[in-house]
Amino acid sequence: MDLKDKITVIESLSDGESTFEVLEFNNLDGATDPSMAMAIYFAKQAGLKSRIVRIKMNNSSIKTEAGALYYSKGQFTSDAKIGGVGGFFKKGISGALTSESLVKPSYKGTGEIYLEPSFKHYFMIQLNNESIVVDKGVFYCCSNSLELKAFSQKNVSSAVLGGDGIFQLQISGTGVLVLELPIPKNEIVEYELDGTEELKVDGDFSFARTETVNFSVTKSQKSLFKSAMSGEGFLNTYTGTGKVWLAPTSSIYKDLSFGFMPDNSNMNNGELD
Repeated sequence: MDLKDKITVIESLSDGESTFEVLEFNNLDGATDPSMAMAIYFAKQAGLKSRIVRIKMNNSSIKTEAGALYYSKGQFTSDAKIGGVGGFFKKGISGALTSESLVKPSYKGTGEIYLEPSFKHYFMIQLNNESIVVDKGVFYCCSNSLELKAFSQKNVSSAVLGGDGIFQLQISGTGVLVLELPIPKNEIVEYELDGTEELKVDGDFSFARTETVNFSVTKSQKSLFKSAMSGEGFLNTYTGTGKVWLAPTSSIYKDLSFGFMPDNSNMNNGELD
């Protein structure tokens, strides 16, 4: 059976040279024991599907998260240079401070590249001479034309209390960016700030913002005492002009993932209903 009979392309975006696709496996049919079969059954009932990112390339190049490559078909060369001792030191510091891997390998050639399959979700963004700042660990792959570098928080409050540390990852230029997220695209909330309003978030579930948006941590009330009494404490605050992307349901999935076991009441004599 051909792979196309097993998968559905659920999203596609091109930079003019490479086409980035999110593929979803229609079914998992490889159970080899009852325990695995039960897990697959409940996953199917819950709508849980495995996904994989495929990049179709025509004499083009891309960057990926380190270790993301699963397999490739075609002719490719790989480049993981880090620019000598100075480049190693600079990228090592940036990687440590952003919790990102030290090297983002690039691949150049013609054919298809497949990245590691996952039950997570993927969010594609088309950048057009733009710059965005993303949360730790969400970068997955992008057009090689995009520049990646460490972004320093602009004030002490955001660095100490914001939950992301002193540095985040900044992606700039024109091309396609793919982020790996714990929630599906239809649950992402995108806000456009016009420079006259504030967006205040009780938590660190904002995963990206345009560079033109200012980020700080502020008290929920005018005084520390009132902030403590209100139960809110400090809020992540976004101002300026640009976009902010939120993953408001991420904490719900995190809560559900701990200690959940399926009810076996629908099992009859060891067989699935």
